[in-house]
Amino acid sequence: MMETPLNRRMKVIACATVIEEMLPLFPANVSYETLDFGLHLNPQKLKAVLREKIDQASRDADVLLLGYGLCSMAVVGLTATTATLVIPHTDDCIAIFLGSCRAYKDQVKKEPGTYYLTKGWIQVGDSPFQAYDQLAEKYGQARAYRMIQLTLKNYKRLAFINTGQYELERYRTYTQNAAQKFNLRYEEIDGSPALVRKMIFGPWDDEFVVVSPGQTVRYEDFTQPKMIRESH
Repeated sequence: MMETPLNRRMKVIACATVIEEMLPLFPANVSYETLDFGLHLNPQKLKAVLREKIDQASRDADVLLLGYGLCSMAVVGLTATTATLVIPHTDDCIAIFLGSCRAYKDQVKKEPGTYYLTKGWIQVGDSPFQAYDQLAEKYGQARAYRMIQLTLKNYKRLAFINTGQYELERYRTYTQNAAQKFNLRYEEIDGSPALVRKMIFGPWDDEFVVVSPGQTVRYEDFTQPKMIRESH
């Protein structure tokens, strides 16, 4: 387990959907940079942008906190140059919103066929529910509906994660309407800032991948028991 040294310079590089959950918790000495959520659509492009931002930020920071999970392998191959990298030990950001990797695993075990939405995901429009309108214009409503239903064939539940960081009613209503339209069961799940708080203030325990300067993020870091690798 690695505590967060209070005298180390830290910077956050995070997805736009994640940074919103982090901002209320930032101490005054933490700087941050927000990256466009659309980069997720091209993991190789996301990797390239993260690599560039890490190289730049390492000049002025001792620790870089990445507001990402494994994210379609986008973080694999990133190298900690002169700063330590700290990354949540999760496949994607759902665990970040729920507050822990355990909370996410519990949800998957309880009901694996769940599509999750948050304010950020709704705003950026990256879901089948927003895609429906575009498809309807191109193919007509009936065909568009069948296409979305095919996309959602393995999902039974549409869950809205309530992180409590923003006015909810607009996003709750959107999710409820989408669930009704596509015959999914709506459910609201309480989120938690616990993992975000731990990321900022420590300790960096088994819920994080910690990569020392000179080392490179490996896929095994997300699949094997945590080990902090020292530089050499």
